[in-house]
Amino acid sequence: MVGDHGSLPGERPVLPQSPKPGLSCKMVLQAVGKVLRKSKGKPNGKKPAPEEKKLYLEPEYTKSRITDFEFKELVMLPREIDLNEWLASNTTTFFHHINLQYSTISEFCTGESCQTMAVCNTQYYWYDERGKKIKCTAPQYVDFVMSSVQKLVTDEDVFPTKYGKEFPNSFESLVKKICKYLFHVLAHIYSSHFKETLALELHGHLNTLYTHFILFIREFNLVDPKETTIMDDLTEVLCSSSGSSSNGSGNGSSNSAGAQNHVKER
Repeated sequence: MVGDHGSLPGERPVLPQSPKPGLSCKMVLQAVGKVLRKSKGKPNGKKPAPEEKKLYLEPEYTKSRITDFEFKELVMLPREIDLNEWLASNTTTFFHHINLQYSTISEFCTGESCQTMAVCNTQYYWYDERGKKIKCTAPQYVDFVMSSVQKLVTDEDVFPTKYGKEFPNSFESLVKKICKYLFHVLAHIYSSHFKETLALELHGHLNTLYTHFILFIREFNLVDPKETTIMDDLTEVLCSSSGSSSNGSGNGSSNSAGAQNHVKER
């Protein structure tokens, strides 16, 4: 039985703050323009520039957090807490936080600006209930993710909240699937919308959320390390100070570097 899935036991939810009241879309675009002038721009077209510098890896931005809390300790299963209860509570909370984080830049993630769900050199496809592969824009993909996850976490047969209700046998596999998709959304924000996040001064929230999420999925082996390899350079920087060990990140960085000249599909 799970109580309120919206917050973690003993945790004060980390929520991105909404843009400042006076910050209009025009002002955000002006701020993005300044960031673009400071960084190496991305050319038009589908092929990414191999030598493009990743702005989110700049030390002045990676050090930005909204808390110095030791997340490695926070994600550990507390004594006398059922594993499924803990997974349900955390997964639901991460869903709400990542959805909220994406909403802050959603107006910049359009079918025109993000014609595919791309993260660096990888392009993701959505698979419907029949397993049919669907090529879609990034906002469509994110909508598919959030809609399907919302349906699962509000399904009493999957995420039970009433006393005596048992978790289904497939619960862990469903949690793994949810976490994989949520990772894709976080990675896309970094890869395609970090400049907007920076202009909104929400990069500290994003870094904190990403660190917490990565340490959680590593603690319970919820996502295949091969799936997260694409962001290993960022993970190494953000999670190393949180007591996180490799879990394949070292080798993943070299593999990712060697795959810059072609687009992978998933």
